Amino acid sequence: MSDIALHRLLLAPLETNGELTLQQQLFQRIKQAILSGKLAAGTRLPATRQLALDLAVSRNTVIAVWAQLQAEGFLLSDRQGSRISNMAQLPQETQPPASSEIVLSPRIAQLRSSHRTLSQEMALRPGVPLLAHFPLAQWRRALNRVMLHQPQQLLGYGDPLGERTLRAALAQHLALARGVRCTPEQIVITEGAQQALTLCVALLSSPGDIGWVEEPGYRGAKAAMRLGDMRIEPIAVDAQGLAPQPQDWQQRPPRLIYTTPTHQYPTGAIMSAPRRLALLAAARQQQTWIIEDDYDSDFRYSGEPIAAMQGMTQPTPVIYVGSFSKTLFPALRLGFMVLPPQLVSPLRPALHELLRGGNRPEQQALALFLRSGDFSRHLSKMRRLYRQRQATLRQALQQTFGTQVPLLGGECGMHLVLSLAADQNDMALVDRLIQSGYAPGALSGFYLGEQKQQGLVLGYGNTSTSQITAGVAQLARLLRGN
Repeated sequence: MSDIALHRLLLAPLETNGELTLQQQLFQRIKQAILSGKLAAGTRLPATRQLALDLAVSRNTVIAVWAQLQAEGFLLSDRQGSRISNMAQLPQETQPPASSEIVLSPRIAQLRSSHRTLSQEMALRPGVPLLAHFPLAQWRRALNRVMLHQPQQLLGYGDPLGERTLRAALAQHLALARGVRCTPEQIVITEGAQQALTLCVALLSSPGDIGWVEEPGYRGAKAAMRLGDMRIEPIAVDAQGLAPQPQDWQQRPPRLIYTTPTHQYPTGAIMSAPRRLALLAAARQQQTWIIEDDYDSDFRYSGEPIAAMQGMTQPTPVIYVGSFSKTLFPALRLGFMVLPPQLVSPLRPALHELLRGGNRPEQQALALFLRSGDFSRHLSKMRRLYRQRQATLRQALQQTFGTQVPLLGGECGMHLVLSLAADQNDMALVDRLIQSGYAPGALSGFYLGEQKQQGLVLGYGNTSTSQITAGVAQLARLLRGN
């Protein structure tokens, strides 16, 4: 750069009423000139006293800019003055690269292919609880009690495995409500069930290992296995849940099995006791770990609650996973996994490296919420509401499509599955329903294989009676081609 060009660059007027201070403006001007190549390496800069006079600013302003440039490595100073450092210049681009030019991991592309952002407020969306009925007053009281008695202690890092008080309260709750046999030491608090699934894959598998998933099944489990570079094998689900065949164990023996035995997602099937015992026996023989996701099991509407598979036999090859996203509220971001006793000591060092023990006030408040009975009372209330909404949805579907309308599920949870004819395109139907303000899931989207059943996963948790009636009417119009 010539002396004249350098003079023009440095002495351009500074804004006295701008958002940036004079010091910030001068710093950014020189820094950007260096990064863009306008100020080449070795270029001498004027003395601070002279530049301050020319810019009509305090010399301390220029000295502070020079000091910051030196601290960041842009400027070198010696007895002869200050000069630009030698550094690699950024490549000049007229526009950012197109997204197609950015190289992504293949597994990231797989995750992106099925992603769709939808509002939780949209009617008929599955997996969204009725947040308007959450007992905010009781939750606020629990949080206030926690912050009143031990505010400073809860601001730092906690036990990476989770707050001891929550793990103790959770162990007691799981034993009574789900038949889970565990001690607090076996429980690891996570940021939702998805983190628990990701940890299971990271800690218990190697790239290339086989992972079984239900067909159709939960997409989050497949995402966790993809991130772990596992080979995912879909295993068909029938009326009794996951149904592996002898040849599956022989030809594609799994390292991990993901299953939702108490309420299969999305079909609602319940795994029978004989099949659970057979799965446990085969997993133990094959040295396979079972991830039992107890999805929606707290919302059972007929008969007694079905106990978790984890408590059927000891020692167990089961990692039991759950969360409070559906029973309380999704933004809480608290889940858990119950490790088999034989895994606690081997995995503890790795868990201490991977986890940091956050959300301490919320964990302590949840422990109070569990022990006070507020959690159980909330579940009882929501069971009644969800049962009523399911009855409304079932009645609307039967009145519209006939009493023999093909429905799956209904024993538990917050959704029903409406089966469609093979010549229907559930993906296209969902797209049209979204345009009308309804967001059910497409059943075919839960499959990995080429043989996919067409259907709609109709959520009723966050959907009012009037929305259910209007949504079914809109569905009927679309199916009739109106």
